[in-house]
Amino acid sequence: MPKTLKTGWYVLYVRSRQEKKVYNLLKENNLEPFLPLIKTVRQWSDRKKEIEAPLFPSYVFVKLNNAVDFNKALSIEGACAYIRFGNEYAIVREPEILQIKMFLKSTEVSNIETSSEPIKIGEVRKIDFGSLKGLECKVLKVNNTNKIIVRIDSLYQNIIATIPSYHMEQILEEVV
Repeated sequence: MPKTLKTGWYVLYVRSRQEKKVYNLLKENNLEPFLPLIKTVRQWSDRKKEIEAPLFPSYVFVKLNNAVDFNKALSIEGACAYIRFGNEYAIVREPEILQIKMFLKSTEVSNIETSSEPIKIGEVRKIDFGSLKGLECKVLKVNNTNKIIVRIDSLYQNIIATIPSYHMEQILEEVV
């Protein structure tokens, strides 16, 4: 447990395919969890089915306010550990959680996937339409479609989705 617990959104690592179960148990224990889900199509030998899958497999976000909540969340069945980077626990800032929620609610975004590779190419753009208006992102062109990439710095993760190019405006870089 951290010496001084900062309040915020901690990232709980859970057993494989236990995300929804842990999410429900956290809610039952009066904690505030967040599990971003995306719709995806799964192919079986005899059929296709649209299912909701976690955007970040094996991760559940939980808002902690004190040490009691810290221990309560970790004692949930299926929870393994909190994600750490070195000696520091990964804490996701509130604006990043709101960005993820806004991103998932948008009807203009499709083909959502995640990546932990640092992005080195692409230009910074600002979305100027829809529920993602005002969001700055990096653009990657793949097979003649534009993909936006939103970096979640505290998780070292990227969110990648397809969005029409006419919904983006170029940000002019200031000359220093």
